[in-house]
Amino acid sequence: MADPTHKQSSAIEEFRALHEAGCFVLPNPWDAGTAIYLQHLAFKALATTSAGFAFSKGLPDSVSVVSRDMMLTHFREIVHATTLPVNADFQNGYADEPENVAASVVLCIATGIAGLSIEDASGDSVTPLYDFRVAVDRIKAARAAIDASGVPVILTARCEAWLVGNPDPLRVSLQRLVAFADAGADCLYAPGVSKPDGIAAIVKAVAPKPVNVLVSTNNCDLSLSQLTDLGVRRISVGSALARVAWGAFIRAARSIKETGSFESLADAAPFSELNQLFLK
Repeated sequence: MADPTHKQSSAIEEFRALHEAGCFVLPNPWDAGTAIYLQHLAFKALATTSAGFAFSKGLPDSVSVVSRDMMLTHFREIVHATTLPVNADFQNGYADEPENVAASVVLCIATGIAGLSIEDASGDSVTPLYDFRVAVDRIKAARAAIDASGVPVILTARCEAWLVGNPDPLRVSLQRLVAFADAGADCLYAPGVSKPDGIAAIVKAVAPKPVNVLVSTNNCDLSLSQLTDLGVRRISVGSALARVAWGAFIRAARSIKETGSFESLADAAPFSELNQLFLK
């Protein structure tokens, strides 16, 4: 693979440094404009959201509907819009077999991202998580592909036990995240964990490797300081910001339709603020 651009190399270096100490928020834009605004607010890195992007295209969050090429184009758009490190929500790598995950990872790296995540959700309603050994081999394949590329993007391995409704999500997540760490993942992530005890258990199990925690509607009572005290290194919000925007849009549109009043438009972001930002 060709050498990374100076921009990508710098972003990877910055991203890797963020994982070494402390705790940082990794908010999730869903298009170029939201990426630019989050950089304007001085966040230090960004992550894509597969759901936020899919909804913006009028599509469900599904690898069978949002193609790999669509997602790779989206990654390029976000990387182009910002100078910040970008972590790619690459879902299951758009593949089942480890060798095909590796091939997808090579394509993902070429978009200029500083990191990417691979999850263990199979998309099969009968067996929603890949078999344990297959799941580990998929992370090993992603690790090997990154190493062979010569572009040291950060590999995040995700266990989707909570999101697929596993009856014992903490036990399953602990087992898998430890194995993923041993398989070469740089960062570990179990979206859906919400209880401080569960978060602390995951942090302890994979230490000293960093842990990402998703904060969304189910655990938004947690604060940055609380998660920092639990040893969390990275916090993302997934599709939550996109759904906050959708919530405001839906409420305003419904109000116009149901009441004939346009008062909800008073809460709109100022035109001049956005226009001036994007003029820069």
